[in-house]
Amino acid sequence: MLVLFDIDGTMLLTERAGVAAMLDAGRELFGTAFSFDGIEVAGRLDALIWSDLARRNNIDATEANHARFRATYGTHLARKLRDTHRATPLPGVVDLIDRMASSAGVTLGLLTGNYPETGREKIRSAGIDPDRFGVAAWGIDGPTRRDLPPVAMSRCQVLSGRAVRPEQVVIIGDTPHDVDCARHHGCRCLAVATGAFTVAELDAAGATRTVESLAATDDLASWILGFRAAPTS
Repeated sequence: MLVLFDIDGTMLLTERAGVAAMLDAGRELFGTAFSFDGIEVAGRLDALIWSDLARRNNIDATEANHARFRATYGTHLARKLRDTHRATPLPGVVDLIDRMASSAGVTLGLLTGNYPETGREKIRSAGIDPDRFGVAAWGIDGPTRRDLPPVAMSRCQVLSGRAVRPEQVVIIGDTPHDVDCARHHGCRCLAVATGAFTVAELDAAGATRTVESLAATDDLASWILGFRAAPTS
């Protein structure tokens, strides 16, 4: 089976270092009037956030401008996580990762809106080795979050040599976007209310299971591992 973790709000918090670093990058490249006002970030792909920022600030959303923004954002994020912000793993996350990584028949992965380099930087800054995740679907791997689960499943098959069925995939996330991309492909979603959304909101989005946090390691591990031999029907 395949267990996919989101990063921000699910695995860790960074005191909004990502938003601050994107704002600093935009102002460095495009002027001090660069604004983040009205831009939604929770559960969204970094590439889509860039597109919204470009539109909001009347910037040509060319590949060249995107590449400049992405690189400059990465520099500012690394500096902030080192100097002024703190990346903190959320309750139960490290224990649950340990349990999944040591479980037979489980591939541990990421499904996140982050760019690969900045996502890895956040994980590393929280004291977690990003190389523990054998597969990943990043925010540049598809135009929407719904496109990411098939990417992760395909990469899992390449890694393990075995196909994984949608009902054997558990996506762990903190937003309705995580829930939606799981439901769209017939995957299960463990939604955790450690980000910007409440248990009630995540339940309403249709999560398979919703919890306040990932602290109950034994219970959640048993629930996840119960899908290793999920039936095909």
